Amino acid sequence: MSRFHAAALACLATHVAMAADDGAAVLPSVASRHVAEPDIRSPGVPSDEELERTGALIGEVLIDVRNIFDTERPEENTALFRLGNRLHIRSRELTIAQQLLFRQGDRYAHRLLEESERILRSRRYLYDARIRPVAYRDGRVDIAVRTQDVWTLNPGFSFGRRGGKNTSGFELEELNLLGSGTELSVGYKSDIDRNSTALVYRNRQLLGTWWGISAVASENSDGQSREFMVGHPFFALDSRWAAGLKLANNARIDSFYDLGQIVAQVEAQEKHATLFAGWSAGMRADWVRRWTSGVTYSNTHFDRLPAASPTSFLPPDRKLVYPWIELELIQDEFHFTRNRDQIEKTEDFALGWHARVRLGWALPSLGSDRNALIFESLLSRGYDLRPEQTLLFETGLIGRVEHGAFADTIASAAARYYVRQSPRRLFFTALQGERSHHLDADRQLLLGGDNGLRGYPLRYQGGEGRWLFTAEQRWFTDWYPFRLIHVGGAMFYDMGRTRGDNPLGTPSQGLLRDIGVGLRLGSSRSAVGNVLHVDVAFPLDGDRSIRHLQLLIEAKQRF
Repeated sequence: MSRFHAAALACLATHVAMAADDGAAVLPSVASRHVAEPDIRSPGVPSDEELERTGALIGEVLIDVRNIFDTERPEENTALFRLGNRLHIRSRELTIAQQLLFRQGDRYAHRLLEESERILRSRRYLYDARIRPVAYRDGRVDIAVRTQDVWTLNPGFSFGRRGGKNTSGFELEELNLLGSGTELSVGYKSDIDRNSTALVYRNRQLLGTWWGISAVASENSDGQSREFMVGHPFFALDSRWAAGLKLANNARIDSFYDLGQIVAQVEAQEKHATLFAGWSAGMRADWVRRWTSGVTYSNTHFDRLPAASPTSFLPPDRKLVYPWIELELIQDEFHFTRNRDQIEKTEDFALGWHARVRLGWALPSLGSDRNALIFESLLSRGYDLRPEQTLLFETGLIGRVEHGAFADTIASAAARYYVRQSPRRLFFTALQGERSHHLDADRQLLLGGDNGLRGYPLRYQGGEGRWLFTAEQRWFTDWYPFRLIHVGGAMFYDMGRTRGDNPLGTPSQGLLRDIGVGLRLGSSRSAVGNVLHVDVAFPLDGDRSIRHLQLLIEAKQRF
């Protein structure tokens, strides 16, 4: 959903100014003072190789949490920006320190600095993070950690459009409550499927640990939703264990589509629970092997709507209770860049191998309604073909084996290819495809304006398989209006089709194509959405019901 604000700072007046005592020395290993720009290595600091070879220890950890606006820059030293900084509660130094993978007295390892950067940059309440050695003496190296906050309070209206349908809402959301990294929100939204009023609470570092908790309660126009999770993840490559519990209880109306229109609806009641624990020997020669085991309960019951005909479409119920085991392999190979999928923001890319395989067995003796082998797999890799070219690919397989045959199985593959033409121009192509086999009756493979075919209505075409090709010419301008948003643009071409039987709709319409242009707005001061898309797309195929122009407005994680 896209989120609009009349101005990025219009919500400042609604924020209650609160003073938070970060504590000048919250941890013995953390000092609190303004440090020099850490992007350039300080004179007198040996190379990373030399520090690691000589067994240097980490001395002071100097944390510098930058506010939203840098008032040391004349262009940002304005009354409005100073007010924004005063009203904003900065991330606490303790919040940052608890996410670092090193402490005072540890042996220096450059890999841990880089991984800590990636962890911090993944937080929505931070715009960027840099960690560098800045001083060396007597076998000890001081480390500077610099982060930059963004505006995290979002009281306002939201609006979006894609596939010919509008979405809207109102919410009060704080993504960094009192600088602690905790998310708390309450809001109302109206989207394609339902109207919802939701309360959300998330804390990824409960009581200063790596344990996290998440709770979501939603009252919807077609039912309600309750979700709860508590867990300790593999938070770093060298993490040795993980554990957690996930619970969900959802009541809703599921809609089935053809040519962008609802052709069937059923009531669905879904209950889910998973308990898991994982272990690892840690990093070994740039590779990580993790084993995780658990047990899952999944029960989905369907009913016809009260006004529906007794002979109307009704998927069969499904109940699966199964233990499972998972093996995950990760290669430590990452790099960062700018102006690829974001605008003027540091982006982290995993280029190493990543493989994951999960196998489970559902048995009637455990409460399942069938015998079934349940499987899930993922394989991904990235390549820097040349300094200006990068290829990323991913493939997966998920489904079941029942009575010796595949059921509810989907095989998928995707590739993304980037060609850097200049610091502010990039050519991008992507190809993705999926093929299903004996899908459960309540599942559809759909192609339309809500999943990449921008010139067509949402959920336009269904089938047993689908593929989509996209080509984009991207521009990243240096225009920075009001020092609030970065501006980019794109010209694009989409092409795709579905294949196979569509049990609830018309046969495949064949090849579907569109062309279009788009405006991209990258948020540099707000945690609300990464890149705002405003696209105008023109369909080149399809039936006569399609409008000759589609307007799409939405916030996405990528350009």
